[in-house]
Amino acid sequence: MHDAPSPSELIAAVKSFIDKAAAPQLTGHAAFHARVASNVLATLLRELEHRPAAEHDESERLREILGAAPDATVHDMNRDLCGRIRDGHMDAATPGLFQHLKTTTIDQLSIDQPNYSGLEAARSRPG
Repeated sequence: MHDAPSPSELIAAVKSFIDKAAAPQLTGHAAFHARVASNVLATLLRELEHRPAAEHDESERLREILGAAPDATVHDMNRDLCGRIRDGHMDAATPGLFQHLKTTTIDQLSIDQPNYSGLEAARSRPG
């Protein structure tokens, strides 16, 4: 059984090398690219940590809102949801839809932009 190092540990090690050893030695464009690389690795770490639960929860919410089959994929359910909204069959008054969209957006921002200024306010606001 292969259990160490995990993908997260490998990514964290490369990020640490960039942040602590490589980036301090760089200037100009190279320093900028090192910061970009470090940010990409940080996003990957958050993706590995948070995406499985977020996608599971999204899937459950979509099944409930759409009445979708148990084997429907998140991708297919999102396409169905978009079609229903576009066609006017669902809107902000549809039970559970607004909360689903808000929660899905918060989950995505938590991965992509965890320092986004409005994220904490969105998390604390009911409904």
